[in-house]
Amino acid sequence: MFKFLLSCLICISVFNAFAQTVERKDTVLLSPIEVKSLRASDNMPFAKSNLNEKEIEKKNTGVDLPFILNQIPSVQVNSDAGNGIGYTGIRIRGNDASRINVTLNGIPYNDAETQGTFFVDLPDIASSSNSIQIQRGVGTSSNGPGAFGGSININTNDIDTIKSIRINNLLGSFRTLKNNVQLNTGLINQHFIFSGRISNLTSDGYIDRAKTKLQSFYTSAVWVNNEQSIRLNIFSGKEKTYAAWFGIDQATLDSNRTYNPAGTDKPGQPYDNQTDNYTQTHYQLFYNKKINENWKCNLTGFLTTGKGYWEEYHKNQNLFNYGLIDTTTDLITQSWLDNKFAGFIFSSQYHNSQNDFSFGGMANNYDGKNFGIIVKTITPNLIPNDYKWYNLNSNKKDISAYSKWTHVFNNHLQSFADLQFRNISYQINGFKYNPTLLIKNKYNFLNPKFGLSYLTKNNKFFVSYAKATKEPNRDDFETNVTDAPKPETLHDVELGYEFNNVNTSLKATGYYMLYKDQLVLTGKVNEVFAYTRTNIPNSFRTGLELEIKFKINKWIMANFNLNYSINKVKNYVEYIDEYNNDFEFISQKSIQYNKTDIAFSPNWIGGYELIIKPANHFELNAEGKFVGKQFLDNTSNKDRLMDGYFVQNIQLNYSTKSKNFNALNIFLKLNNIFSNKYVANGYTYSYFVEKDLITSNNYYPMARFNMMCGIGIVL
Repeated sequence: MFKFLLSCLICISVFNAFAQTVERKDTVLLSPIEVKSLRASDNMPFAKSNLNEKEIEKKNTGVDLPFILNQIPSVQVNSDAGNGIGYTGIRIRGNDASRINVTLNGIPYNDAETQGTFFVDLPDIASSSNSIQIQRGVGTSSNGPGAFGGSININTNDIDTIKSIRINNLLGSFRTLKNNVQLNTGLINQHFIFSGRISNLTSDGYIDRAKTKLQSFYTSAVWVNNEQSIRLNIFSGKEKTYAAWFGIDQATLDSNRTYNPAGTDKPGQPYDNQTDNYTQTHYQLFYNKKINENWKCNLTGFLTTGKGYWEEYHKNQNLFNYGLIDTTTDLITQSWLDNKFAGFIFSSQYHNSQNDFSFGGMANNYDGKNFGIIVKTITPNLIPNDYKWYNLNSNKKDISAYSKWTHVFNNHLQSFADLQFRNISYQINGFKYNPTLLIKNKYNFLNPKFGLSYLTKNNKFFVSYAKATKEPNRDDFETNVTDAPKPETLHDVELGYEFNNVNTSLKATGYYMLYKDQLVLTGKVNEVFAYTRTNIPNSFRTGLELEIKFKINKWIMANFNLNYSINKVKNYVEYIDEYNNDFEFISQKSIQYNKTDIAFSPNWIGGYELIIKPANHFELNAEGKFVGKQFLDNTSNKDRLMDGYFVQNIQLNYSTKSKNFNALNIFLKLNNIFSNKYVANGYTYSYFVEKDLITSNNYYPMARFNMMCGIGIVL
């Protein structure tokens, strides 16, 4: 498949050499309406950051998208493999990926059931991205699940009329290798543009056996004239990653921090195929229409397909638990997911000198098939190979509509109002360990947002209120029927100030985020003894974000950001398992807490970038990231604390051009130059054996000093 696509891209470039092209000024090219309808404009009353194509390109040093966003205020990132490749995570204001709304050209990207975001399924998407906007807090209405900590809007739909061939090759520590080729035909016969990319990335990872093999392609075809455009995007990612998501305890962290327990159930050498395998393909069709000088509209259809499995070696398994005979053996299983996510989106925008009005909506349908296969038993002839031991399906429908109105009262004052309605229908026909539990729920959410902005020549003041409501995840429903989870609600108040002139930019945002019925892990087990999230009545986050950018002179620029926050849970109840001396489960003990810190929510997060241009064609970028100490659960127990850390990176860029190529870019990136031993993620669990409390903290170590280098050529 990838060889075929590469051949197609080469054919396009040959055709392009003979195609007629024209300058951009000869054609009115429509901007991507599907993106603008969701993004916050410069004067809207919300905290946001924007990355343009050049900024993305500089930060795109082989790592996954979360690490490209690491210098955004209030962001912290982590990596299972330890080097930013493979399974990676991101938090905004302490909120994990399941609470961050992600859209790709306006289309929801969050997984419909877990609501998480798995960027490993879109390898090298940054190389095809034209811009990214990150909103912190609830922000403006978007498509897909509610934004409980922020939103990430990725745009790949800008129109590029300049023909080009780009070749990029990267090499780095842990046998990391990345290659991609990108082609763009430019404007053909005043109307057509074709572009594409093919990428391959492999890495051994910092953690033992945390190998990653990622492949992807991206293709886009556009027809455009003065009043309308039609675009078809088809892109896909294929990943194979060795499991590195189990973490290690404190003793192992101190003695052998790269140890990986995955696959060690197998006697002797660890099982060599303890891997996650998944392919995800996206089909996107856009129609943009300029009706007149005031009105524009967009219609989008999309289909996302995914299929893959997680393979695992298990020791001493009783086949009775798999619905088979009562005997014990080692075995190998595959947990499969086969899903389709399809729908359409519409939006319309009106603009005049005093008003910006937009409305839009979405309808989508998710069908998921979850099934498990026993590939084989180590004891032969017990069962047929590839025995399917569970087969479950689920369906989720999401219908939403929104309207947004910005009104300019005068040269200084403008208002913003936004109202969103969502209807969700959820049907789950059983769970892996609770196959008879059937879930059928419907939700209706109404989410208002409004604010004011006051503008002067160099200053902006804003205040806003926004509400978000979010349905539970699939796993939250695996409780008994009488203890079904409730939706979560967030009330977000933001107060901000911005100053901008030629050389200086200052942004300060204060926020108060009040959660009702937030779903968190409390240690409580359900009727099949699985740990599931439960609603807690009240919790909140309040903080101050600062962002300063200034140009010292024409050779030196500096950027700083800092977040100080207080993140608390009120009236928290922890449940701890109790065992006897024979390690037989007895019951659960509950402990009441009055006011504790929210897990994975450090009080301090900061970062800086110092950009120095010592000579023509050279640029030196020093960047640092500080994340304060954070608790692994919601008890504020100092025995369950993850230390803070500081990481310093340095990147050297060289750029030039000649008669033979339009651009030559070379970079050298040195990561964690002080080789600090730090962890960026973890988990904890505690239990009683008789009356003795035992706590085990587990961590995901990050790589010590490592490097990446790369060369890119634009023809």
